[in-house]
Amino acid sequence: MSAPQHRPPGDPGGDLGGGDADLLVIAKQPVPGRVKTRLTSAYTPAEAAALAAAALHDTLAAVAATPAPRRVLALAGTPGPWLPGGFTVLAQRGGGLDERLAHAFADAHAGAGGGRPLVLIGMDTPQVTPALLARAGRALRAHDAVFGPASDGGFWLLGLRRPDERLLLGVPMSRPDTGTLQLARLRAAGLRVARMPELTDVDTPPDAAAVAAAAPGGRFAAAVRALGTRAVGTRTVEGTVPA
Repeated sequence: MSAPQHRPPGDPGGDLGGGDADLLVIAKQPVPGRVKTRLTSAYTPAEAAALAAAALHDTLAAVAATPAPRRVLALAGTPGPWLPGGFTVLAQRGGGLDERLAHAFADAHAGAGGGRPLVLIGMDTPQVTPALLARAGRALRAHDAVFGPASDGGFWLLGLRRPDERLLLGVPMSRPDTGTLQLARLRAAGLRVARMPELTDVDTPPDAAAVAAAAPGGRFAAAVRALGTRAVGTRTVEGTVPA
């Protein structure tokens, strides 16, 4: 018997359709000391990298299970065993995150077989499901952009019918108002924007526990369970989540 599917709030499940947009993931190779450094308030660098690898695995698995004409990974680093088949891998380029996002859109859009709408996500929302990704692609039939806000004030998903680097370049990243500023940039360009449900990015130990509890069936949740309860300053983060 298969495990029940756990869906984030706002994810209705149901028909995935035939795939309306190319899917783009921007990610870092999960190397200790280079990924998820904010988790090291409770985990070692190696443990934080293991959690990042599990999050990346779950994210790529959801993308692989979503009908799409093309799947692209914009990667900082080298592919590893966590990468499933069927992905085109492009090297990230640019300095700040706004540049890397803008160039990832441009490079994926210009690539072989490209030219279609693009839906981009990162590696920080392992609770994402194929149904949510398919919903974002469908939204681009009637909208110019689709935007998924994150609970920390950023965004976890951005889809564009016609990718344009100017929609991202110069938007301040990694701030509590990043999502607000990015959404304002889209609307200032006259784009019709569809909204997706808010999700939690895995940035801090409490985020990791919350996301694992929300999606207990994935590899990320299993990794959090395996590492157990951790202390963060005077707080305790419970790593045991429902099986």
